[in-house]
Amino acid sequence: MKKTVSDSRTTLSQVMQVNMANPAGNIHGGEIMKIMDTAAGAAAKRHARSNVVTARVTEMEFLVPVHVGDLVICTAELAFVGHSSMEVLVTVEVENPLIEAPPKVALTGYFTMVAIDENGKSKKVPELVVETPEEKKRYEEREKIYWERKKKLAEAKKRRT
Repeated sequence: MKKTVSDSRTTLSQVMQVNMANPAGNIHGGEIMKIMDTAAGAAAKRHARSNVVTARVTEMEFLVPVHVGDLVICTAELAFVGHSSMEVLVTVEVENPLIEAPPKVALTGYFTMVAIDENGKSKKVPELVVETPEEKKRYEEREKIYWERKKKLAEAKKRRT
């Protein structure tokens, strides 16, 4: 079975509340990361049609601050899939809903999600079909990182034995 990036693309939106902020009125990064993890999980679950768990978070880049009252829009889309793991790019845009201005990218990050069966064991996921040049480029970049990470893990395991 194969699925496209757009088949599982997911968007979550939420207004930032006072209880999410530090004393300066900026939203704690962990609060936004929680929303990102939820979006990544939803996209991965849609792709795999099974439960998923978060295995890794990488390349988190905070670009602009998010404030109380801002609207946060998280878009999650698959960038690469392995046998049971899925690399999900999550882009967070922020806008002040009281001002007529386009949203700004506030944060990006990659979440590695793993599909699991009813016993909590990893399971095979559908192949990912990339349709645009941007999706193809992202897929190739994440595939390279995937295999480099696999190689490092194998070398580390070999050193331990």
